[in-house]
Amino acid sequence: MTAPGQPRAHYDRQLDTLRRDLLMLGSVTEKAVARAVDALRRRDSAVAREVIREDRNIDERSYDLEERALLLLATQQPLATDLRTIAATLFIITELERIGDYAEGIARITLMLEPYPPLKPLIDIPRMAEIVLEMLHGSLAAFVDGDLVACQAIWHRDDEVDALYDQVYRELLTYMLSDPGTIERATRLIWAAHNLERIADRVTNICERTAFVITGNPRALPSDEEAAPGG
Repeated sequence: MTAPGQPRAHYDRQLDTLRRDLLMLGSVTEKAVARAVDALRRRDSAVAREVIREDRNIDERSYDLEERALLLLATQQPLATDLRTIAATLFIITELERIGDYAEGIARITLMLEPYPPLKPLIDIPRMAEIVLEMLHGSLAAFVDGDLVACQAIWHRDDEVDALYDQVYRELLTYMLSDPGTIERATRLIWAAHNLERIADRVTNICERTAFVITGNPRALPSDEEAAPGG
């Protein structure tokens, strides 16, 4: 529902454009995460530097999309579901911008590791990235499609990412305890894994906000406390 006197068809086109451009921002952000982790895995400093430079593009796209969403709020005065949709879009823009920052952080870790020999082949960190990217892509599609079932499924995949992060942490801690010379490299890799774990948390935030848009219920998905064992 929009303010009186505003043609609905024109307003719907504006909303559709907003959703389309949000998906485009999501695609650019997904690519940044994928390239950052690939650069880390292959120790490719050139690609890492490209990811770092590209973060400015993500920021600029985010600001532009945010400005257009705010303009839509100001000029159309949406009500009910439309208001929640635009508010959620603003929220998701912020989440994507932060995810871009995490990708940049992983790229910077690649540069920090450049002077050192490889500690070990990376297996679990790329696997974490694979799951995180599936979650991110799916969460944006669920927002655009209004798919509550998909939101719930994606939200629960955070447990997979947490389990892999714990595995990475324990393995790298073992390296550090057995050989102090590995501490710096292992610590950097833990940072990279932590960035991926935080991306997954951002994706669950997107799912929670999408569920609210669909249902109008802020508790449509369980909180972290409710989902925890014994919670």
